[in-house]
Amino acid sequence: MIACETELYPPIKALLETQGFSVGGEVKGCDLLATRNDELVIVELKRAFNLELILQGIQRQSVTDRVYLAIEAPRRMRRRRWGKIMKLCRLLGLGLLAVRFSDRPHVDVLLDPGPYKPRLDLQNRRLLLNEFLERSADCNVGGCVGRPIMTAYREKALRIASHLKRHGPARPCEVAEAAQTNKAGSILLKNFYGWFARIDRGVYQLTPLGCQALDRYAAVIKQLEGEWRRQAGKQKTLLR
Repeated sequence: MIACETELYPPIKALLETQGFSVGGEVKGCDLLATRNDELVIVELKRAFNLELILQGIQRQSVTDRVYLAIEAPRRMRRRRWGKIMKLCRLLGLGLLAVRFSDRPHVDVLLDPGPYKPRLDLQNRRLLLNEFLERSADCNVGGCVGRPIMTAYREKALRIASHLKRHGPARPCEVAEAAQTNKAGSILLKNFYGWFARIDRGVYQLTPLGCQALDRYAAVIKQLEGEWRRQAGKQKTLLR
């Protein structure tokens, strides 16, 4: 690791000068300013990528649209983290430089500044909307960490488990109708949580793990039951 961000200045200055820029340091608070004809480039320097560097870069965009953030290239670049950093810089229209110090300093131009509009991930959008629409109620508190999330899949599995506890072993078609879910067969067959066991051909019952889950989620199930009954009543009305 470099001792100070000033060590980034000489190699970046040298790179810009080879491209015909005139370079100066600490110009009105800018770490590095470079000009070439009508072009104006500003580079903000930091030892590592952080929020302060981003805020400085955004502030400089009021002067020029050619703003670079410069950091020391870490010895080990984790691809996933660097992918996120690059995406953030693209979204903000900021360039990114990484200076490597080995035998002699070398500047990698990872990203040039420019306008960027992210492409919609239609598949992920559809999955998000489906997950939201398939949930019966809002049983989760946003921002919670370290507790199970009540997903649409878990909710359906609980509906199936509740039916099996009340009525005993049943076939998927019976469960699907009673629990108002067309995924009963798949959930019983995959048995992701270990709540179900096949006791005969096409017949399933609740396991001890399933009973424990019903006890653990008793408060949530009580919250959901009202919505399940409302949905069932609405379905009957539509069928009349």
